[in-house]
Amino acid sequence: MICLCTILIGCQNPFAPKLDYTETGNDSPISDQSTVDGIFINMRYAYTFKDTSIYGQILSDDFIFTYRNYDLGFDVSWGREEEMKVTYGLFNNCERLDLTWNQDILSTIDSLSGSIVKSFNLTITFNPSDVIVVDGRVNLNLDKKSGKWKINRWIDESNF
Repeated sequence: MICLCTILIGCQNPFAPKLDYTETGNDSPISDQSTVDGIFINMRYAYTFKDTSIYGQILSDDFIFTYRNYDLGFDVSWGREEEMKVTYGLFNNCERLDLTWNQDILSTIDSLSGSIVKSFNLTITFNPSDVIVVDGRVNLNLDKKSGKWKINRWIDESNF
């Protein structure tokens, strides 16, 4: 009897349960970006887990980032490649990132493109004694190519 029980359950690991393939078991923290909200879900995920592969999926190939350099008194812009380098550096040089999306200030969306201005709070923890809090808004132009929403222009309107 002991041998029979050992044979029957011997190939099942109680510490590695089977995967759940049912419809309700597909609650992924990552969006397929079929909706505009999917961009914000994926960006929050990318910042929380410092995942540049997910972050890169929300940016279009012709992406442009613009911010105001208050010290020099003019706007600075860069493309997708530089944005990925800057984000990679941020992700690697901090201990923790907490991104909270707040309300939509302005939203104009149709079936293939859109503009959205959304407020946010970002806490960057480099170490326990070096914490930066950024509050502001993102001003995004979006497009939907091949069924996925992506950001093609980002204007930073933060206090940083």
